[in-house]
Amino acid sequence: MKEIVVISGKGGTGKTSLTASFAYLGGKDVIVADCDVDAADMHMLLEPDFEKAEDFYSGEVAFVIQEDCIRCGKCKDVCRFDAIPIINNQYVVDPLNCEGCGYCARVCPTRAIENNSLKAGQWFVSNIKTGSIMVHARLSIGADNSGKLVAKVKNEAKSLAQKEEKDYVIVDGSPGVGCPVVSSLSGAAFVVLVTEPTVSGLHDLKRVFELVHKFNIKAGCIINKSDINTGVTAEIESFLRKENIVHLCNLPYDESFTKAMTNGQTIVEYDNNHLAEIISDTWEKVKEIVQ
Repeated sequence: MKEIVVISGKGGTGKTSLTASFAYLGGKDVIVADCDVDAADMHMLLEPDFEKAEDFYSGEVAFVIQEDCIRCGKCKDVCRFDAIPIINNQYVVDPLNCEGCGYCARVCPTRAIENNSLKAGQWFVSNIKTGSIMVHARLSIGADNSGKLVAKVKNEAKSLAQKEEKDYVIVDGSPGVGCPVVSSLSGAAFVVLVTEPTVSGLHDLKRVFELVHKFNIKAGCIINKSDINTGVTAEIESFLRKENIVHLCNLPYDESFTKAMTNGQTIVEYDNNHLAEIISDTWEKVKEIVQ
């Protein structure tokens, strides 16, 4: 089983559309993992049924037991995160501001504060329209620890792939270079970098490749909307040659991407012309590389 991770240095490059297209082309040979848990949207293209859902707990949040509270205010005084306001003459904890450090509980003279496990989101296992399975998640509003939720999604996807004897796990990673991306990259056999020919696109491509390089993972690159700025496209191609990154393909700007998403389809379902052919050839190239 080979793990292929698709990431980008910035949002809006077409990363998820291309990942979903690879998943569609891979069909039943692929387990899909949507690890962009902060802004998950693969479900819009792959029609998951949410067959299995489980809560995900990570970190802690303080809670005031009102019947034991003597309103001394010591908890509010020591909270560096302004997470304990007074509402209706009661000290309460704002879960969005609470960092779960436990300092308020330590100073409470009546032990009226306890730390509880924090529900950070949910994760799901779904049957999808390709005839395969997708593992995905939804991070709770204001929750952190997204890197841990990414690890949960990835581990479940890999476990399913081994159990079902699938050939590939395709991971849709988060954009950027933060903790969720680091968690997405762990254990990958190959990384597909998706970029676009803009100044920020090239800058962020360099940043994310620096991270991939530290993991010592072989990488390839897709330049999306390659014809909107041929000068920057040439700069990106030069960077790929310099860093020994496989130049997988150039995709021209095409409004079919947007129209396909509006219809809830991947571009390879919606478009039967040259664009779908390029993406199909690119998927074959990726499979040859990871063999």
